Amino acid sequence: MKKIYLLLLLISIVACKEDLKIIDKPIEFGELREQLTLEYLESHYGIVQDAPIITPKMVVIHWTAIPTLEKSFGAFVNTKIGSHRTKINTASQLNVSSQFLVDLDGTIYRLMPENFMARHVIGLNHCAIGIENVGGTESTPLTEKQLEANIWLVTYLKKKYDIDYVIGHYEYTNFENHDLWLEKDNGYRTLKTDPRKDFLMKIKSATKELGFKEVPVKE
Repeated sequence: MKKIYLLLLLISIVACKEDLKIIDKPIEFGELREQLTLEYLESHYGIVQDAPIITPKMVVIHWTAIPTLEKSFGAFVNTKIGSHRTKINTASQLNVSSQFLVDLDGTIYRLMPENFMARHVIGLNHCAIGIENVGGTESTPLTEKQLEANIWLVTYLKKKYDIDYVIGHYEYTNFENHDLWLEKDNGYRTLKTDPRKDFLMKIKSATKELGFKEVPVKE
């Protein structure tokens, strides 16, 4: 039944791929955000450079745990992080962000240039493109339309960049001993469960032929 479901899902994606597109909905990315991004790259990863450019090697799937597009967008749009984000605002004043945001109806929004660094995953922002999905709560679960959009978007990104991994946010600490892991602050970690294993496994199964590498096993 699982194989039949995935086959039907892929057929659905192929059938509607002409309808799927990326809509630009930019967050603030002026001089201050660029400065804070460059400071983040240096302080957390030891990377010193003149522009906030990354070389994407992975795609990280998230949920916002916020029920609407506009409120989710509102969490990312400002340059500086809010004072209420007490678990992470001491690590940097740079606001959290993501290159993409997918609405409940599957509409894909690009929030910033794909190869600009976004703050969405500890230790790996320097090489990771983030896909945030609106919702993820018990009352607003992720949808089939979002699943289709994520599969389409992961495929698009793999064809455009030399992407090695597609992971869920909850898998990020598996990379702590990997060459891609650069976090200098050993005390800077948060516990994540997004986007839940069942949602992620459907994405991985549907994109298996793209040849992504297996996520390292956490020691």
